[in-house]
Amino acid sequence: MIEDITPVVLTYNEAPNIRRCLEKLSWAKRVVVLDSVSSDDTAAIVREFPNAELVERRFDNHTAQWNHGVDLAQTRWVMSLDADYVLTDAFMTQLRTLQVEDEVEAFYVPFRCCVFGKPLRACLYPPRAMLFRRDRCLYVADGHTQLLHVPGKSVLLTAPVDHDDRKPLSRWLVSQDNYAKLEVVKLMATDPTTLRLQDRLRLKMIYAPIATLLYTLFARGVILDGWRGWYYAFQRTLAEILLSLRLLERKLSDEP
Repeated sequence: MIEDITPVVLTYNEAPNIRRCLEKLSWAKRVVVLDSVSSDDTAAIVREFPNAELVERRFDNHTAQWNHGVDLAQTRWVMSLDADYVLTDAFMTQLRTLQVEDEVEAFYVPFRCCVFGKPLRACLYPPRAMLFRRDRCLYVADGHTQLLHVPGKSVLLTAPVDHDDRKPLSRWLVSQDNYAKLEVVKLMATDPTTLRLQDRLRLKMIYAPIATLLYTLFARGVILDGWRGWYYAFQRTLAEILLSLRLLERKLSDEP
């Protein structure tokens, strides 16, 4: 199977991350890097890797960008990667021994979050359909992000991939605010009775940040990871605060 996989990586100003991502993809005959016309050294770093093909496309939205990247792959299987994903040795061992049934259309992969290069014992990042059949699956919009529509059977792998973002905190803040704006549109347009518990808490604007801080520190146990655990918990809480602020902004602007 490993010879029938094309990794597809989306980038935009990912110089702090992309080299570590591509170093773990030397096994692939061809890696498609779909870049949204970066202004940093992303393109130069990609060109250092002989198996990486750089394609530039101006960004319109995540769903269209991912589907375009999938179209560029020529193998049966696609491995979709953000530039801050780093394949672990355990993941590669499982991938090399994977037995694939014909009815399986996608494999979900769990993540291990890293802070300044060191893994935490837990995180809030859910498993993602990262490995899938190119001709059977399609990305669809979902709020600030996208989801892979898998019409048939999927399997959850056990070995994790590292999520290790080294971009500056200021860049993270800008991205989170943009995500919050899109998430507000999704939440306001969705029937509240169909929302998940965490999304119903978000609509209350007060409870989600508090719940996120307590859940991350104590239920997930990252308080035991020292200052890195606090850093991660503060990040996730701040993301919820930004969303609450955007929801409150929407509420107040709609008042007479």
